[in-house]
Amino acid sequence: MTYTRRGTRWVPWRMKLWCPWPAGTHSLRYFRLAVSDPGPGVPEFISVGYVDSHAITTYDSVTRKKEPRAPWMAENLAPDHWERYTQLLRSWQQTFTVELKHLQRHYNHSGLHTYQRMIGCELLEDGSTTGFLQYAYDGQDFIIFNKDTLSWVAVDNVAHITKRAWDANLHELQYQKNWLEEECIAWLKRFLEYGKDTLERTEPPVVRTSRKETFPGTTTLFCRAHGFYPPEISMTWMKNGEDIAQEVDYGAVLPSGDGTYQMWVSVDLDPQSKDIYSCHVEHCGLQMVLQAPQESGSILLVVNTVSGTIILTIVLAGVGVLTWRRFRRERHDGL
Repeated sequence: MTYTRRGTRWVPWRMKLWCPWPAGTHSLRYFRLAVSDPGPGVPEFISVGYVDSHAITTYDSVTRKKEPRAPWMAENLAPDHWERYTQLLRSWQQTFTVELKHLQRHYNHSGLHTYQRMIGCELLEDGSTTGFLQYAYDGQDFIIFNKDTLSWVAVDNVAHITKRAWDANLHELQYQKNWLEEECIAWLKRFLEYGKDTLERTEPPVVRTSRKETFPGTTTLFCRAHGFYPPEISMTWMKNGEDIAQEVDYGAVLPSGDGTYQMWVSVDLDPQSKDIYSCHVEHCGLQMVLQAPQESGSILLVVNTVSGTIILTIVLAGVGVLTWRRFRRERHDGL
């Protein structure tokens, strides 16, 4: 989703969101987590890899094996790949366990604590790339790698102890920079090709508007979209056909857990108001406009694509009006 500055707030910049593949931003991320006091169903160490919102690999201290989570990963990578990285992750498991114990000692902590690492890269729509590597303790930033200065940024006094040790290893700093800028991007492009049948698909959103009294004398209108892919989407409320972006609250675009995404926007209004509010949604060249219910209830819009034809299924509860426009998918100059 693209945001632009409006006063003191960041709000979505509504644009025609075309979706030729590979559209938008793609990412490759690896998450590693160590737990100091694991319990039933909670391994001591976990590692999961993602392309965009799709889990592609997994490893944990129970199975002690790196395994594919996406069929297209299993089909394209040979058994020796999984064995080689299994051995590496077993080593990482030992390292994480030791480092977490050191952190607990420095913080004078006991009991349940966590130590996390996130590393990855992004391939942006304009062809540029980014890379990131950071650690967290108990869910809070601990130390962050700055690949441009070849140094670590410490968040607190304990992190400064780690920073002094890690900054001294110039060979490792250069290796991490090269991995983020070159090897990670190469792997990402490779995985995108493996999974293009899944990743290049387009799934339009299911959109629902509803109204609810959130406080005495205050009614909140909600517009929710779910089940869409790719994640680039524009959503906002308008009043009497006019932009009211500064009055709108925007939820983040979040993965739904099934390879699709969800988002919501809301706006407060006087329940006695006669103004007409409408939720405007745009996804991959398709624009949808749902008018808010005039009384308690909801309007649901289901958009299905069958052989290139859009079929709209409208379920009304309360009073509402729906209009929609299908835009041509050809890209126009200046979009």
